[in-house]
Amino acid sequence: MILSDWDIRVYLEKKLLVIDPLFEDTVRENGVDLRFGEEFCRFRRGARVVDTLRDGVDDVLECSRVGGEGFVVNPLEHVLTTTLEYVEFPNDLIGLVNLRSTFARYGLYIPPTVIDAGFKGNITIELVGSTIPVRVYPGQRFLHLILARTSSPVYKPYSGKYQGQRGVTPPRLDGSHAEGARVL
Repeated sequence: MILSDWDIRVYLEKKLLVIDPLFEDTVRENGVDLRFGEEFCRFRRGARVVDTLRDGVDDVLECSRVGGEGFVVNPLEHVLTTTLEYVEFPNDLIGLVNLRSTFARYGLYIPPTVIDAGFKGNITIELVGSTIPVRVYPGQRFLHLILARTSSPVYKPYSGKYQGQRGVTPPRLDGSHAEGARVL
């Protein structure tokens, strides 16, 4: 079931759901709007091949903090950004992340993203550029997060490698791929 603004306010008042900072216009009719943080990372063009089982990406990402000048997302570029807000999800809520329609109308896009029950941290989002350069600014509401209640609290809340993340968090190696692991 998707939560209404009434349900969301109850979760917030009881501190079952945490959104910090919380602005007057954060809670919407059927979800919450989140803002750009100040950190953006772009992948270097022509960078080396990154092996998703063995390599980190610190040497292929260029990260910067931006202020009033904003950040230009170049045509068809993939960048990582973060929400200004730190969130803490209870064990019976998940989040379905959507780009606010204003940004979609500029041609920007985000891949489907789900926030798991029990997640805590800033939300790192991949933002895909339009066919034209688009300047965005820290503090702008850019995400609409639809909150849905699970049929019961999850048995095993999120405790993965991104738990507690602050700012933009690049991909982290999984560590679950072992030599000789059976591939089905």
